[in-house]
Amino acid sequence: MVAAVLMTAAVALRPFRRRWSAWVAAAALETALVCALFALWQLANQATHTHQLGGLANGRAVWHAERVLHVPSEAWLQKLILGHPDLVRVSNYYYATAHLTGMLVFLVWLWLRHRDRYAAWRNVVVLFTGVSLLIEMIPVAPPRLIGGTGLVDTAMVYGQSVYAFVGSGLADQYAAMPSIHVGWALLIAVACWSCSRSPWRWIGVAHGVLTMFVVVATANHYWLDGAAAAAVLALAWVGQRGLARAKSRLPHGRVVTPGVALPADG
Repeated sequence: MVAAVLMTAAVALRPFRRRWSAWVAAAALETALVCALFALWQLANQATHTHQLGGLANGRAVWHAERVLHVPSEAWLQKLILGHPDLVRVSNYYYATAHLTGMLVFLVWLWLRHRDRYAAWRNVVVLFTGVSLLIEMIPVAPPRLIGGTGLVDTAMVYGQSVYAFVGSGLADQYAAMPSIHVGWALLIAVACWSCSRSPWRWIGVAHGVLTMFVVVATANHYWLDGAAAAAVLALAWVGQRGLARAKSRLPHGRVVTPGVALPADG
């Protein structure tokens, strides 16, 4: 409902052609997209978070598929940090906080410093997240929940579980495949590298590497979750390129596809 109201406000402000109206319309549109994605996430959560048995079975299927494919065990990576309590706590904290914070910082940075590239990457975020949430309607339990893996639920052991904090009714523990954590971090890494020539772009790359490490080391995701996220991200990038080509063929360069339209100055 909030997304619909904000989208209506953005459209209604367009004819005013004033600086203030352009900024308000742009802010309303961006917030509407975030609200729409959150609504989709809620729908996916409602469809999966009570499907414990199906999620566990699918999680075990992913685990066994990795063994058939001779993918290195996630337990091997986790053992690198288990003997170092401070490193475990930092990994848990990074998993819980860097995901959303990193995306918000990235979008603000892109808007302020590389406004000409913002639209394309914002659309990739929307497409990737939307497709991922639809896929996550098929419940897949993370490796920390399926048992028989030798993995430790580090966040629960150290009292840092985000799922225990916000409650199972809000946080979906059975949405491991694909990993939006990895997808967003990989997107940030690629975008920072391609948009900037400053040494600061290595922060985006480091975030991508660290995120992949911590989601596996904390037993929140399988290796294949990250691979699936990379595949969906590539699909989202192709989709964005298609939207850009369609935009170039439209009069006045405006995109009319719902959910990806931009203000003229965006």
